Amino acid sequence: MGKLGVIGGMGPEATSYFYDEVIEHTVASRDQEHLDMVIISQASMPDRTHAILTGNDRRLLEVMREDAQALESLGCTCIAIPCNTSHYFYDKIQGFTSVPIINMPREAVREAVEARGARRVGVMGTDGTIRSGLYARECERAGVECVVPTPERQADVMSLIYDDVKAGRRADMRKLERAVDELCRRGCDVVILACTELSVARRRHGAPAACLDAMDVLVRESILRAGGLYRAD
Repeated sequence: MGKLGVIGGMGPEATSYFYDEVIEHTVASRDQEHLDMVIISQASMPDRTHAILTGNDRRLLEVMREDAQALESLGCTCIAIPCNTSHYFYDKIQGFTSVPIINMPREAVREAVEARGARRVGVMGTDGTIRSGLYARECERAGVECVVPTPERQADVMSLIYDDVKAGRRADMRKLERAVDELCRRGCDVVILACTELSVARRRHGAPAACLDAMDVLVRESILRAGGLYRAD
């Protein structure tokens, strides 16, 4: 097997969840059958949404370069970044290393289209993810329509992410449910949870059946690309 590298800490709980899920979904009967992993939990990483919206991304990219090159020097054969918003910088981060980085949004959209047959995909994420058009580009690439929440519902999503999960408070799942209901009423076949804090909230409290968690897709791809065997739920 190869060695999985992880650029994490965005946020720390989401990285912890990712690690738990990789272990849970790896087919293994003893320690030696699990993946070798190197996790850099860079909690001090500058806020990704702020970097996108202000254009002040110099320090963020410096840290990403340091982390990617550190993982390469430690022999990692593929890299996962359990943070959707950071994939706005995917091409630049990939340029820092010869180690292939899994493209989380691309794989999530592929899952929605190929596994669920979606033609109209709702996306719930940070303002940075939504305003940058990160998922919209991947949907266009896949030949499907991307739908994002109205400003009122996007405020709900951001509050759930920042005021609840990142702040260590109990998630008010009514915020998520209102956004999902709106997107489904607008004809979405699938709603992608495109923020790992939403993944954390789903882990604790569940989510409507229409939701597809991008974290789940990243976990599967990480296991397979590192040479492990994936165990579905």
